[in-house]
Amino acid sequence: MNVNEIQAMKQSTPFSNPLVVTLIASLCCLLWGSAFPSIKLGYIAFGIMPEDIASKFVFAGYRFILAGLLLLILFYIVRKRKLGLSRRQWAGLTMLGVLQTGLQYMFFYVGVSNTTGVKGSIMNATATFFSVVLAHFLYKNDKLSKNKVVGCLLGFIGVIIVNFHTDLLAFSFSFTGEGFVIMASLIFSITAIYAKHLTTSIDVLIITGFSLFVGGLVLTLLGFLLGGSVTHFTLESTGNLIYLVLLSATAFCLWNLLLKYNKVGKVSVFNFLIPVFGALLSALFLGETIMELKNLVALLFVSIGIYLVNRISTT
Repeated sequence: MNVNEIQAMKQSTPFSNPLVVTLIASLCCLLWGSAFPSIKLGYIAFGIMPEDIASKFVFAGYRFILAGLLLLILFYIVRKRKLGLSRRQWAGLTMLGVLQTGLQYMFFYVGVSNTTGVKGSIMNATATFFSVVLAHFLYKNDKLSKNKVVGCLLGFIGVIIVNFHTDLLAFSFSFTGEGFVIMASLIFSITAIYAKHLTTSIDVLIITGFSLFVGGLVLTLLGFLLGGSVTHFTLESTGNLIYLVLLSATAFCLWNLLLKYNKVGKVSVFNFLIPVFGALLSALFLGETIMELKNLVALLFVSIGIYLVNRISTT
C-alpha cells in the first residue's frame, strides 16, 4: 500500500468528517470541562484538605490507573490480540505516560485546588494556543497565519483579563494556582503532538490506556512517598472517582483518535469549549459566580480568538 492509498484511507474515515469531528471534540471538551467541578467535589467527598498535595496526587493516581486498565481491558476484548510492541514503542509509551498524565496532572491538580473552577477552566484554554503555535513549527501544512496570530493574541488577552478582580482594576495571579494550570496546558499541548506521532504505529487504545496507567502509577507512588492517602470511600466519593475514571478513559481515547486523522490545529481549536463548559458547570455544581464582567469578557475574547484560528485551520 503506497502513501497515497494510506492518505486516502485516513481521509475517508468517519473521524475526519467535519460533523463527526465537531461532535466528538465537543463531547471531549464537555467531559474535560466537567473535571474542574468534579475534582473539587472529589476533594470534599474524600476529605482532602487544600494543603494536602500528597493526597491529591494519590487521588489523581487512582483515577488514571483505573482509566488506563479499563482501556487496556477494552483493547483485549475488542481487538482480541496481544499488544505486540517493540522496546522502542514501550519506551515511547512510558515517556508519554510520565509526561502527559504524570507531570501534567501534578500541575493540574494542585493548580485547580488553588483557584476557582471558573477561572481555572478559562486558564486551561491556553492549551489551544500552545497547540496552534507548536503545530506551526512541526507541520508544513499547519502554519501560522495573520488570523491565527490575531486569534492567539485575543485568547491570551482573555486569559489575562480573567486574572483581574471583579472591577478589572486589580490583577490577581497565583503561580501555584493559575500558573500551574497554564503549565499543565503547555505540557498537554506538547504531549498531544507526540501522541499523534505514536498513532502512526500503535493502536490508540494502547496509547491512551498505557499512558494513563503509567502516569497514574507515577502520581500514586509520588503521593504515597510524600505521605498522602485516600481512604474515605463512601457512595458519594466512590461515585465521583468512577465518573472521573470514565471521563478520562473516554475523552483521552476519543481525542487521540481525532488527532490521528486530523491536523493538530483543526482538533485543538475546539478546546475553547472547555472554559465555556467548565465555567458553566462550576457555577452550577460549586455555586461559583460566572456572571462577572471579567469572566464574560474573558470568555468572549477566548471564543473569538479560537473562532479566528478555526476559520483558517478548516479551510
